[in-house]
Amino acid sequence: MVTRLQKWGNSQGLRFPRDLLRRASIAVGDEVEISARRGEIVVKPAVRTRGKYRLADLMARMPAHYRPGEEDWGKPVGKEVW
Repeated sequence: MVTRLQKWGNSQGLRFPRDLLRRASIAVGDEVEISARRGEIVVKPAVRTRGKYRLADLMARMPAHYRPGEEDWGKPVGKEVW
C-alpha cells in the first residue's frame, strides 16, 4: 500500500485505512507505540497496563463456539434472597 505523508497544521500525518487498522488490532482512540528502526517507522498497539482491559477486546478473544450458561453456586449460605 502506498499513501502520502500530509501536513496537518504544524504537524505531519498519515491516514490508515480501516482494514489495515483492523488487521493490526488497532481501533480509533487506541494508544499506540511509535518507533523508528533501521529507517522504518513502526506503529503497534501500546502494551496495556495490567487490569485495564476493554470489554470489546475481551469479547473478541472469546471462542466463536462459546455459549454462556447458568452457573449453580449451591444453596444460600447467609441472608441471600433468591
